[in-house]
Amino acid sequence: MARVPIIHIGEILVATVQEDLRDRDALDLQTDLSAAVEKTGVKGVMLDVSIVETMDSFLGRLLNDIAFTTRLLGAQTVIVGMQPAIAITLTELGLQLQGIRTALNVEKGLALLQRSIAREYEYRRH
Repeated sequence: MARVPIIHIGEILVATVQEDLRDRDALDLQTDLSAAVEKTGVKGVMLDVSIVETMDSFLGRLLNDIAFTTRLLGAQTVIVGMQPAIAITLTELGLQLQGIRTALNVEKGLALLQRSIAREYEYRRH
């Protein structure tokens, strides 16, 4: 069983997949992330999938579900480190990751979330 560590950094949760996810592992990740967003009240979730080498339609749909769930809980999701083969597979499967933004790496993903959170705070101030 592959547990995905979730780290709380300021207004962001970072979940780093450390090995290919089986279906049960991915479902556990969805549950764990939802609980962590609810508990912490963060505004951003970054999911690092750079180690993931294979993705099927179930995992693709689950990534979409994770983003939708976190959005309902008030957080934005960014997926980082997606390998080209994974992106091609998702396209071939016809999966559209709606509401999910992507970044090439963790650094760019954090910057994207931080800018987006700052814009949200600014918007709410006015």
